[in-house]
This record gives sequence, C-alpha cells and structure tokens, in this order.
Amino acid sequence: MGNPYFQFKQFTVWHDLCAMKVGIDGVLLGAWADVQGCRHLLDVGTGSGLIALMLAQRAPQARIDAIDIEESAVRQARLNVAASPWADCIRVWHTPLQHFMPDGGTAYDLLVSNPPFFVHSTHTPIRERTQARHADSLPHEELISHAARLLTPQGRLCIILPVTEGERCIGLAANEGLHCSRRTDVHPKPDAPAKRLLLEFSRTATFALHDTLTIESGTRHQYTPEFTALARDFYLKL
Repeated sequence: MGNPYFQFKQFTVWHDLCAMKVGIDGVLLGAWADVQGCRHLLDVGTGSGLIALMLAQRAPQARIDAIDIEESAVRQARLNVAASPWADCIRVWHTPLQHFMPDGGTAYDLLVSNPPFFVHSTHTPIRERTQARHADSLPHEELISHAARLLTPQGRLCIILPVTEGERCIGLAANEGLHCSRRTDVHPKPDAPAKRLLLEFSRTATFALHDTLTIESGTRHQYTPEFTALARDFYLKL
C-alpha cells in the first residue's frame, strides 16, 4: 500500500479517499498554468484538491472554485483545503461541470483541468477509478465547450493530456473559438518521445508559444534543471 498522503513544502495532500492519487501530471499543470493577473480560478475534476492548492499557493489573493463529481473526492479535497493555509480562498463543490453554475454568474480568468483521458478503452471494475481515468462523464468536447461558457473574454483554459488526445483537443477547441496560445511537450527523459502535452487556450488567435520540458536527466529521480525550476516551490527535496 502506498503512502496515504503526499507532503509538499507548504501543504499536505491526503489521497487515501481518492481513486486517483497525487501524480506528476497534476504537479506539472499546477506549476505550469499561468496565474498572473487571475482573480477567479476554476479547477475541474479537482480530486484530492492538489491543483487548487498549488494555484492558491501561487496566487493567494485569488478566489478558487474546485469541482468534482465523486463524493469521496470532494470530501477529501475539503479536508485538504481546510488543513491548508488557504482555507478561506478555495471552495469545493460536488457537481459535474455540465451543471456547474458559479455564484453570481462569476466568469473565470483561468480554468484548469487534469481531465480523464482514456477514450474507448477497457474500464476498470472500480467505478470511482473509471470516472477518474475515462472521459465518459466529461468528454473533451464538453470540457472545452463549458470552458468557453465560463471563461472571461480574456480567460484561459489550461489542461494536460497525452499527446494524441492533446493534439485532438487543439482542433476541438478551435471549433469553440479557443485557440492554442501555449504548448509544452513533456518528455519523461532525454531521447524519449513526449508523453504529455501541457496546453493553454485563449480566445485570441495568435502564434502559439511552443517549447519542451524534460522531467528526468536519465537517472530515476534525478530531475533536470528546467523541471527543478518549475517544481522547486512545491517538492520538499528540490
């Protein structure tokens, strides 16, 4: 059995109640998403609350809503938020994105999601894990269309996906008037193909900034300088 919690520099994330545990994808997105100038943020599929907590650390003056469809994940996220320094900044809601109506018609400067990404693949026998991993309950088309509904005119959507699904989402987003403004291809180690795409979308059609990020230098847990720079405010040993 793995550790039931993950200790970061400024907060602790318990994940014993969640189907999906703390992982590198969430850390990458929480550290990479641009929070500059953001006052209202939305974390879709918050799970343990990891990304919402990372965003709160980076933008402590912002108001953050975090939503999830799984009751146990919502309970976990609320416990983690309550024990953090940002309990007054984050609200956790038990609701699907498709039904989410923010208080007072709030529009968001930033919407982030580490969404389920398996499409047309074999489901696990555990319902909660299937919901967390498979895009049945939140197809990528619906994530993007509801992001367009909830974002301010200058708002941004930031997601992380495997390469094939991410490239497909670039086309889906364009159909909703959201254009890829930033893309980072994530390689697990040197000379390995990219495994993930970090993608930012906005309503402004512009030339997308495109770069790469390599996580490990070739030796397990020996991180590259660029990953260290991205994650050093969070990982204890960086």
